[in-house]
Amino acid sequence: MISDCLRNDRTFGVLLIREGGETGSATTYEIGTLAKIVDWYQGNDGLLGITAVGEQRFRLLSNQRQADGLNLGEVDLIAAEPALPIPDRYKAMAHILPRILDDLGRLYEPLKRRCDDASWVSYRFAEFLPISVEQKQHSLESNDPIQRLQLVQGVLGSVRYSTD
Repeated sequence: MISDCLRNDRTFGVLLIREGGETGSATTYEIGTLAKIVDWYQGNDGLLGITAVGEQRFRLLSNQRQADGLNLGEVDLIAAEPALPIPDRYKAMAHILPRILDDLGRLYEPLKRRCDDASWVSYRFAEFLPISVEQKQHSLESNDPIQRLQLVQGVLGSVRYSTD
């Protein structure tokens, strides 16, 4: 799959596993992200490392597992949310986000920053905050950027108070 994606400049789907493991049979959530490989390397141990960036949400309609273990699926692309100005009560998050992204390094350098868009800001925070994978999945499934900002605000508040 990786070779095909690199050779043909293709995306691949990423879905959170609901039950099972990365090898063998598993059931997944239905909402996932199309990802594009933007960098790769082969380590001294021979293992391939990749860096992939999420591009668009999708809904899994059907899937099948090939004999070689590769899962293929039919998906329906979910349209990007329209830009939504950040409500005043969440503007502080938009002001600290660029500094956090700068601290996170190279992966976030090429991103076109849209710190005035509630959807973009809420997805970035949900992406890197230390929340459970279930909370991340809930954020991915949500079509409400204000709901995601509420989650972020709660997490940021708990981090701030737990360090005092």
